[in-house]
Amino acid sequence: MSRRELVVLGSASQTPTRHRNHNGYLLRFDGEGVLFDPGEGTQRQMIHAGVAANALTRVCVTHFHGDHSLGLAGVIQRFSMDAVAHPVRCHYPASGQVYFDRLRHSTSFHERAELVELPVTGEGLLDGPLSAYALDHRIDCYGYRFAEPDGVRMLPEALAAAGVRGPDVSRLQREGSLIVDGRTVSLTDVSEPRPGQVFAFVMDTRLCPGAFACARDADLLVAESTFRQADADLAERYGHLTAGDAGRLAAESGARTLVLTHFSQRYPYEEADQFRDEAAKVFDGEIHVARDLDVVPLPPRR
Repeated sequence: MSRRELVVLGSASQTPTRHRNHNGYLLRFDGEGVLFDPGEGTQRQMIHAGVAANALTRVCVTHFHGDHSLGLAGVIQRFSMDAVAHPVRCHYPASGQVYFDRLRHSTSFHERAELVELPVTGEGLLDGPLSAYALDHRIDCYGYRFAEPDGVRMLPEALAAAGVRGPDVSRLQREGSLIVDGRTVSLTDVSEPRPGQVFAFVMDTRLCPGAFACARDADLLVAESTFRQADADLAERYGHLTAGDAGRLAAESGARTLVLTHFSQRYPYEEADQFRDEAAKVFDGEIHVARDLDVVPLPPRR
């Protein structure tokens, strides 16, 4: 059965804590398994979450700070240890190629899995449903957008009125029109547009045009919220968002559901809901405060 959901493997920034592992996020989207920003400990978190290495089809790294990439070495070696049979596509900033190489070959192992290196050199469509957007951090950093192509929704009453039934429905979807009782029935006569679902992943950044473009009309937006509003000066200095910034990003981008994550260790775990409170001042959609091993489904289609 296909699933469309986010699995939170880790939700800490800079330093892991007793309650939060380094970053790590898995998007399950039908046949795709996209692992974002595998920080230290991601391989073990995958075990806790019941995520097998052969479920991963892509790895996306936003940037090469350690809390977003130190887990790459273990995950890459796990692909070979588990003899993953399909190619795994790896997306990461091209300027960090030296770090990717070091992590990929950090120790000796028998490399059996096929890794396809696809360094990101700029904004735009990367591969299939995946696009990249430049963010504003202290080093090169990209947000990732996973967008299902738009489709159509068939209208049963219109189909019945037009006399289209059975196998002819599929034929009409394939061919765009057909003749029924001497009349031409077009697909647009018996259907309406159905927007594809969109997942957006925005990590370390200040608010910037790339972040808003990445998050535009997202059904599920994962956004860092490293700091609370009282520490907005630190967020600006180090290239991060506050919870309020993340709420503004979601609101102005038209996102439906916001997942807050990447929390600084300076804030007590027990006060995590205060991040939600700050984001909710500017965003009236659903807000989820990430905790390790949470599973967040994509919202139902519009």
